[in-house]
Amino acid sequence: MDDGSLGWWGVPLAVLAGAIRISTPFLFVSLGECLTEKSGRINLGLEGTLVMGAMTAYAVSYGSGNPWLGVLAAGLAGTAFGALHASICGLERVNDIAVGIALMLLGTGLAFFLGKPFIQPQAPQLPAISFGWWSGSAQVRSALQVNALFLVGLALAPLLLWGLRNTRWGMVLRIVGESAEAARAMGYKINQVRLLATACGGFLAGVGGSFLSLHYPGSWNERLSSGQGITAVALVIFARWDPMLCVWASLLFGGASALGPALQSVGVTQGYYLFNAAPYVLTLAIMIATSSSRHRLAGAPAELSVTR
Repeated sequence: MDDGSLGWWGVPLAVLAGAIRISTPFLFVSLGECLTEKSGRINLGLEGTLVMGAMTAYAVSYGSGNPWLGVLAAGLAGTAFGALHASICGLERVNDIAVGIALMLLGTGLAFFLGKPFIQPQAPQLPAISFGWWSGSAQVRSALQVNALFLVGLALAPLLLWGLRNTRWGMVLRIVGESAEAARAMGYKINQVRLLATACGGFLAGVGGSFLSLHYPGSWNERLSSGQGITAVALVIFARWDPMLCVWASLLFGGASALGPALQSVGVTQGYYLFNAAPYVLTLAIMIATSSSRHRLAGAPAELSVTR
């Protein structure tokens, strides 16, 4: 079987490959935001955290020669931004949405400034695992090259769900997110719990950013992100604050994003830009369809700003 023999069968294959590839940063950022929002806080600064994580990962990978050190550094950078967000929001009369927007601008601006020396150099990339070794088609083998970070995200989602439902830590987090007064009466420190949750969410967002610079597209530049951090917040709402549903929402959005390039690969060029808008149209349609008065914000932690 040669490279071009798949024909139109290559379209669903390309969409599948694109869904896995493009969904990875969405997966990590949405899992992180799910964790943060479970504590009753929303972080709209994740776009800045994502970009800062991408730049940090690329710089450390280039300097050390080890991309996994870059992933760890990106997570630590995200942790710092998450802790900063939580610390500011812990003050009286501070709006977490406004703080998130400010940190989004800070993160992107700081990453662009510090990352200028790394625009040209090539850093070591994250490894991919070949699940298409059995095929004689180069197209199949290429499509089934799955990055190890995606598999980490897949394993993390059920682990996070289990932790939220079955551990004391998860119970405390959910109590704080549902009723700060009840949590305070039980002796829990609200700001401390939210600080840890937001810092952990920032860590995952930073790791999601490392995927952009160390695998796909696999370089550092100032146009690396196209709103993945903000979109991931919408994905959490669509997923009803469920980590496993975050996986499916991320894959769905990733597949929609891959539709345009997949059709172009088989010669469909008319309406190319319209197909590229598919993920955003899909997001809007899903949010409208799931926002009836009866089901609106079902599953949302009661302490979230958007529910008040």
